Amino acid sequence: MTPALIALVVVALLVVVVVARSVTIVPQAQAKVVERLGRYSRTLSPGLSLLVPFIDRVRASVDLREQVISFPPQPVITADNLQVGIDTVVYFQVTDPRLAVYGIANYITGMEQLTTTTLRNVVGGLNLEQSLTGRDGINSQLREVLDGTTGPWGLRVARVEIKAIEPPPSIRDSMEKQLRADRDKRATILTAEGQRQAAITSAEGQKASAILSAEGRKQAAILEAEAERQSRILRAEGERAALFLQAQGQAKSIETVFQAIHDGRPDQGLLAYQYLQTLPKIAQGDANKMWIVPSEFSKALEGLGRLGGADGERSFLDVPAPADAAAPAAGIDTSGWFESQLPPAAEQPEAKIELRSITDDEPALPLAPPLPQVTAELQQQNGQPPA
Repeated sequence: MTPALIALVVVALLVVVVVARSVTIVPQAQAKVVERLGRYSRTLSPGLSLLVPFIDRVRASVDLREQVISFPPQPVITADNLQVGIDTVVYFQVTDPRLAVYGIANYITGMEQLTTTTLRNVVGGLNLEQSLTGRDGINSQLREVLDGTTGPWGLRVARVEIKAIEPPPSIRDSMEKQLRADRDKRATILTAEGQRQAAITSAEGQKASAILSAEGRKQAAILEAEAERQSRILRAEGERAALFLQAQGQAKSIETVFQAIHDGRPDQGLLAYQYLQTLPKIAQGDANKMWIVPSEFSKALEGLGRLGGADGERSFLDVPAPADAAAPAAGIDTSGWFESQLPPAAEQPEAKIELRSITDDEPALPLAPPLPQVTAELQQQNGQPPA
């Protein structure tokens, strides 16, 4: 190989090295810190950038995206002297690459230690129960402390989350027993409350049923009593009508017999004949053991004999009818004898009472008119003067 060729190769290699040292490419969401002669020069943004060869150099490449760091469980002692292990997660982002490079040697390690010390300070003032139930408060306090401390490092803490709190095994057993006891207590209370509600509901149902049954029996008794009352009133009205009709019949019969006797003009002979027909009926009684014949009885027999035709007298059966005797009475009209002037039972005032279901707030049933008023109305209908 000739010296000229060797020189050309060396020059080419030198050019390649110079170009490689003078050109750099920054990816998106990243930044590069450039030093010139060992001092900070500038921060390169994403894209193609040129450097002065052998004078400028890239000190560090910083990721500008939000990062997540999960720290291992840290032993922390609570206010009630119980040691628990707390696992935390920190979300942060680099806002100033220069401070992140020059402000702290290793911001990841610094944030881890800062989180541990801050967590111990915060949880040290709380007991176990407050630590388990107050995670939101612990997260807020951690974020405020970390964000305020890491500001000079060019970092922004977005949020801090407690991933897990692990109490000692003995404490976990005690907590499980307490939780189980609380659940058993709530279950017992709920069961008792359910039984109480069921008993109350059942008692309310029985009460309502008893009230409805009593109300039904009350209405049935009232209806039965009212029906019995109406039945007795109607039966009394019927008996009264029957007695009234019987009295009317007897009065009509007496009136007819009296009229027939009056029209027949009976004489002394007929009365004597009736007297003789009555004597055997008087003697038929079982208590008639002795007869007392009056002194005038013989005279009465003589008179009866003469009426019968003895001693040449004419019999009373042969007595001619008087000249002024009225003609025989025509046939008796009996068409109206058995006609009652009372209204039918269905049209009686008592029968028009409508019975319906009786409740406490319903009006009382109408009362039947008194018996004297009904009697006066019937007498007025029959054309009779009121009693």
